[in-house]
Amino acid sequence: MTMITLRTTGLAFVALSAALTGPALADGSLKDPYAPAERKLEWSFNIGATTDYMFRGISQNDRDPALQGGVDISYGVFYAGIFTSMIDFGGAPPADVELDFYAGIKPEWMGVSFDLGVIYYTYPGANDSGAELNFVEFKAGASVTPVDKLTLGGTVYYSPEYTLETGEVWTFEGTAAYELRQIMMFTPTISATLGYQVGKDDDFVALGDDDYLYWNVGLSLAVEKLTLDFRYWDTDIDKVGLCAAKNLCDERFVFSAKFTY
Repeated sequence: MTMITLRTTGLAFVALSAALTGPALADGSLKDPYAPAERKLEWSFNIGATTDYMFRGISQNDRDPALQGGVDISYGVFYAGIFTSMIDFGGAPPADVELDFYAGIKPEWMGVSFDLGVIYYTYPGANDSGAELNFVEFKAGASVTPVDKLTLGGTVYYSPEYTLETGEVWTFEGTAAYELRQIMMFTPTISATLGYQVGKDDDFVALGDDDYLYWNVGLSLAVEKLTLDFRYWDTDIDKVGLCAAKNLCDERFVFSAKFTY
């Protein structure tokens, strides 16, 4: 879940983010549901495919389809998990697989669900001797359900040393999701995400920007253990560097399917 992107500070955006982190769909940001309150060990695993692995508005697989999977465990408010996906950044540095590890807590207080955690993004076997792809990111999020079926929230992510050793990066992200009435066997949910990422590295030429906006809007259809997601992605990144050569940051429609057991 990364590409060569940058992100750092923007307090004014927090207010906007607060209007938007809900159930995980296929946006590549929030992968796991809220942990149950009771102290009971639970686990699940998932496998899926997508027409393009998108992370914060940028293709991670050179605009090609990707297979993905993961495992999640929870105990009360504590959770942990692993996520993996095929990747191809369309050039240097070469990398074929992304493997992420994450853990945290999801307490609830006065009707607000919090998510405090850490994510370690790794790229096994990547040829990144010049600048390491692996990086750590901390996150703090909160969400509420002001009315039945509607979830609003916001999440802040911080990396002290972002991918390719590009320094501090902040990401502010908000999501809104609304569950519709069941249609035949499907439970449809419409959702949207707006994110802002900013970093301090002014010489980051791969994107040509040290900050950018990204967004998506889509519809998911859930039936038993299967979720189908249809989503539109876009960014405001200028067409320079990889974004111009490979069109990795352009608008696109993405279809994803995931089985959860």
